[in-house]
Amino acid sequence: MIINHDQPEMMDNKKIEKISRALSDTSRIAILQEFKKKKDCLYCAEVNDLLDLTQPSVSHHLKQLVDAELLLPQKEGRNLKYVLNQQVLNEYIACLNELKD
Repeated sequence: MIINHDQPEMMDNKKIEKISRALSDTSRIAILQEFKKKKDCLYCAEVNDLLDLTQPSVSHHLKQLVDAELLLPQKEGRNLKYVLNQQVLNEYIACLNELKD
């Protein structure tokens, strides 16, 4: 079997649904936009500072994004930092693009 790394692998409908649900909230979209601006990683405390949300609310939104695999949590001492999962985002966008072709 030949693997073409230029073409993202197609996801199943359940995964597409999970990502779509994660993206269906304005706070979660705002969190992803902050990752785009930062171009690296964000810590939970930074997300708290950037958005006008309570800490439990930020944790809930981050968990939804992690469950959808849009964010990857990385333990750093006592802190958790999050990195945007560019591969999953690209696969999701590719699946959406397939719908219009």
